[in-house]
Amino acid sequence: MEGTPRVLSSKNAIAFCFFVAFGGFLFGYDIGVISGCLIMKDFNNRFGDLVNPDGTRTLSASRQSIITSLLSAGTFVGALAQTLTSDRFGRKGSILTWSCVFTVGVAIQTATLTSVAQITFGRFVAGLGVGALSAIVPLYIGEAAPKKIRGAMLVLYELQNITGLFLSYVLDLATHNIQNTASWKIPIGLQLLWGVILMSGIMFLPESPRHLLGLKRVDEARAALSELNGVPGDDPLIQDLIEELELGIREENEGGKATWLECFSTRNLLWKRTGNGMMLQFLQQLNGQNFYYYYGDTFFQSAGTTLSPYVIQAILGGVSLLGTVPALYLIESLGRRKSFLLGAFLEGLCSIIAGLVGHFLLAPPGTPISLLTTRNKQGGNTLIAFAVLHVFSFSMFWGATPWVYLGESFPLRVRAKSIALGSATNWIWNFLLSFFAPRIAAKIGPLILLIFFGMLAFGYVYVYLFVPETKGLTLEEVDEMYRARIAPWNSDSWKPSGRLDVHHDRGEKAVRQAEVEDKGGDPIKE
Repeated sequence: MEGTPRVLSSKNAIAFCFFVAFGGFLFGYDIGVISGCLIMKDFNNRFGDLVNPDGTRTLSASRQSIITSLLSAGTFVGALAQTLTSDRFGRKGSILTWSCVFTVGVAIQTATLTSVAQITFGRFVAGLGVGALSAIVPLYIGEAAPKKIRGAMLVLYELQNITGLFLSYVLDLATHNIQNTASWKIPIGLQLLWGVILMSGIMFLPESPRHLLGLKRVDEARAALSELNGVPGDDPLIQDLIEELELGIREENEGGKATWLECFSTRNLLWKRTGNGMMLQFLQQLNGQNFYYYYGDTFFQSAGTTLSPYVIQAILGGVSLLGTVPALYLIESLGRRKSFLLGAFLEGLCSIIAGLVGHFLLAPPGTPISLLTTRNKQGGNTLIAFAVLHVFSFSMFWGATPWVYLGESFPLRVRAKSIALGSATNWIWNFLLSFFAPRIAAKIGPLILLIFFGMLAFGYVYVYLFVPETKGLTLEEVDEMYRARIAPWNSDSWKPSGRLDVHHDRGEKAVRQAEVEDKGGDPIKE
């Protein structure tokens, strides 16, 4: 049909965001791979500090803690440090920089044979890259993806994260019986390949157009928008979009350069937006799903199985992966608020049932399988069932949604800093949970799940009262909604003023208008 207005395409944006989300793959793989290495025979013989009667060595709990916690320390620092590069070098340059840091950290780990200092330092350096990427990737995707698919694109980050986690468990399972350094060097060393893939591919991606417009590099922003949306740079729709973004950015950036303190200012409710981002990341860590990874082998043994820890981790990783796939659809169909609320309800139900069943029906830890009663096995089976449901529900609703919310809630002037604060919150609580949860569980056993139930109940109330719906809004319209001080429980029905009319909507409306007029119909009414 001649004269039909051009519609912006999301195909290129989807492809670019899918690749950038590979940063999440590095994140998940690096977290998962070390857990299997810590119980491999060759790894223990080389880095263990406890000598067994037969002459073999074992890692003490304190040394295991040092090796694992150095990654958490690095991720916390990296999440904050990326603010120094994401604005100075751009989102694209920052991803390249921290991918290089991650790869160097992996190389340091892989190069050692017996040095605990080297392996832990390498973990810290790799953690810097992982932590930085955990903030920059949602930042880039949030700025580059069209509003209609932004949620799904941000879920891709979590999907690739879980894919990396699952693959690391599978590789640990496949190599743990090798009786030399290959058992742990293969799964750790493969991260060199992941780093090179990300470093190479990022060279072909466009810079964030919002970042470029914030620097008044309009021609470069036009080229980036053209590449992302699959239309020529001189297309009128690209010019319309630039004008819309410039208007929103101009209103966002009133007041000059932002400071860290401004993330908590009353201006445009920034204190609430930053607080929401940090609180959702805190609640994500205290959902309780990580506890099953720590104690899954105990639960399975209580049910009378003899599965190895490697198999148990692979099973839970597979469940997480399966649960994340529906989130690609649910994040846009249900929206952010309903995903949070439904997820908190389902996970809370699972945690209270699993906690009470585990407390009253499970045999004490270390009980031989031959001594387990029918009641013990039934309790173990019930606990395992709800543990799997808990992990699955988390992956569908709370695994990705906090990252989606974090990537779309802040104005350009403070976006890098506010996302860094949210990401750092996730990492510090990840460390605290891994450090304290085993000690608490040693005292009260499965009743620790009742603590997570309390946090999920709190999370449900918090989301209802303080977290607005951001589905279907551009980043500039999200800013407008906060400035309008819309009550979160009324945000589902809120509509933007129209000053920041969206290019995709206008393009599609123009096509429909042309089709109607072509058939002799009346003009479409606004």
